[in-house]
Amino acid sequence: MKFLVTNDDSLDCVFLHVLVRALHQAGHELYVVAPKTEQSWIGAAKSRHRRVHSTSTDRGFGCPTWMVDGTPSDCVNIGLAHLLPVKPDAVISGINVGLNASLSFIPASGTIAGAWEGVVHGLPAIALSQHLTFASFDKFKRDGSRPDDAVTATLAATAAHATRLIPELVAQTPARSFILHNLNFPFPCTTATEVRRTVPAQVIVPGLFSPQADDGTHNFVFAMGEDIDPPAGPLTDRAALTSGHISHSVLDYKKLCTL
Repeated sequence: MKFLVTNDDSLDCVFLHVLVRALHQAGHELYVVAPKTEQSWIGAAKSRHRRVHSTSTDRGFGCPTWMVDGTPSDCVNIGLAHLLPVKPDAVISGINVGLNASLSFIPASGTIAGAWEGVVHGLPAIALSQHLTFASFDKFKRDGSRPDDAVTATLAATAAHATRLIPELVAQTPARSFILHNLNFPFPCTTATEVRRTVPAQVIVPGLFSPQADDGTHNFVFAMGEDIDPPAGPLTDRAALTSGHISHSVLDYKKLCTL
């Protein structure tokens, strides 16, 4: 299959590299178009008020690769319209550093947005995110975005699952269906980890910024939010991750248009 691969953690993120190499080794035809710098929490923003620069580059992937100084949505939009020599079968976004689960986090995610840009171009799209504990995430950042042995092992298993799941999901998703597959992988993840169909959790997340400092600024403060899911409801993405399962939520945007 032919895939356009993007992310929101930047072209140089090791999580992206692990996915690209796994898909390449599986024999897929890849085109990588990813942001120059991290674009987390950017949502589906496009760089409307400035020029966006794209550059062909080599990261050792063995496939055409471009760096874009814009958002994930910019990357996919520019890639599909101007960079790729062929129309891909799907857009793949990830692997994200951290989860993208729940109704509160999904719309804010640059990773989800990269996949969504594929959806609005009429293509099947899949977003992949790797849950990490707070300790493992902080260590990853402290170590200069270099994964330790535990994260490396989990990423290898996640990439193996992704390589198996992506062709299956693309094959079963019609063109112009407005369907986005959102996959979240638990930490740790092994080759034996099972997939569960889920719905996005209902989470309330107030107060993501600190009080105003003396200089008038507010700092972003991450919070997981308050889970308000009904106890008898369907399995949620967050609950699946907590149970050590891979979460597969089908985001069917056509259903939002029905009465």
